[in-house]
Amino acid sequence: MIHQYKNNGYNIVMDVNSGAVHVVDDIVYNMIPLIEPLVEEDIKDPATVKAAVINCGGLPYQQEQIEEAVEEVLELEKQGQLFAKDIYEDYIFDFKNRQTVVKALCLHIAHDCNLACKYCFAEEGEYHGRRALMSFEVGKKALDFLVANSGNRVNLEVDFFGGEPLMNWQVVKDLVAYGRSLEEPHHKKFRFTLTTNGVLLDDDILEFANKEMGNLVLSIDGRKEVHDKMRPFRGGQGSYDTVVPKFIKAARSREQTNYYVRGTFTHENLDFAEDVLHLADLGFEQISVEPVVAPPEEEYALKKEDIPKLLAEYDKLAAELVKRKKEGKGFNFFHFMIDLEGGPCVAKRLSGCGSGTEYLAVTPWGDFYPCHQFVGMEEFLLGNVEEGITKQEICGAFKSCNVYAKDKCKKCFAKFYCSGGCAANSYHFTGSINDVYDIGCELQKKRVECAIMIKAAMAE
Repeated sequence: MIHQYKNNGYNIVMDVNSGAVHVVDDIVYNMIPLIEPLVEEDIKDPATVKAAVINCGGLPYQQEQIEEAVEEVLELEKQGQLFAKDIYEDYIFDFKNRQTVVKALCLHIAHDCNLACKYCFAEEGEYHGRRALMSFEVGKKALDFLVANSGNRVNLEVDFFGGEPLMNWQVVKDLVAYGRSLEEPHHKKFRFTLTTNGVLLDDDILEFANKEMGNLVLSIDGRKEVHDKMRPFRGGQGSYDTVVPKFIKAARSREQTNYYVRGTFTHENLDFAEDVLHLADLGFEQISVEPVVAPPEEEYALKKEDIPKLLAEYDKLAAELVKRKKEGKGFNFFHFMIDLEGGPCVAKRLSGCGSGTEYLAVTPWGDFYPCHQFVGMEEFLLGNVEEGITKQEICGAFKSCNVYAKDKCKKCFAKFYCSGGCAANSYHFTGSINDVYDIGCELQKKRVECAIMIKAAMAE
């Protein structure tokens, strides 16, 4: 499978199945779609292919140029870097039957929040009206479950999530201490992450976080007017001025690594590239600003007619990122970070985040769900910290959720980069975890294209 596109002056050719990416001249770019059907018919003799291409007629190139381009394309095919066969579909049976272990938990430390973000999937931190704080005992049992069900895996991930976790800070600290006590006797290593809106962040919390948290996720949407509109306090006043100085201090204290500022863009700020650049201008070097996923009736929800504008914004942002990187003022944008050499393992490329199998969310009262976006949906209740996983059939359904289970993914060039997209988004918009969220797909494909263009530009 080949995907060709032009971006920022580059002719880019992706061989989807091999993962090879080529930046080519106009002649080779135009030869590839002529040669591809011949190779699919197993016609690879150079003389035959050259004659067939030349006989197409109407090509604005000299015969010598065409023959040279054909030879270049066929050599890449011979090396397995063009027109590669799909070797992964046959792997699916073994993939579905592989043994999985739990390696990550999202602990919902607080189903409560001191902000009233308009797009919050947790309904302002209350998760369908049930406010609660996780007790140390529930969190302790969750960590025990993780250790007991992690097999031989050494490195384990725990995200302190909400609502707003800092509203239950003592329990966070106690659970970190408990997790550390489990490491040596069980030959495990915990990596903790804290996701916070920053309202309660102070020097003592930051000092502890810098010592114990492998990652900090700091929630901010960008420009003051955008942030304050979507992330107000419950009384309606904006939170930008409260959190920005704290976040700047946090990023600097961590030497601009092992954190990211995480925002959401909506129909209200389709020019979201300006928000990303605003955050970069504030000094943040690790940035993620992601599209809102909301019911279509919400005024802030993204609409199909927004897509052209959003795609243009990604192109604009990618070009500006290249410019800044070459000037020595670069930053990392989460959705443009892509590994073209190593990359994730086959299982990750096929199935994505591992929700419902390797990754679970835990409510304050100890219930397990496939991920934080399924919390409160009783049809996805997997079990609890007392009994463990009691609905293995649900886990089985998520284990079978992969790019080959989704018709729209099978022929998509981005499938091994996005791994089929978010199961929760698919379910919310289609009623099935084995479908896709169409707007999300369009944006993801553009992000992949931009990410590869950036690689090409920075390789010069």
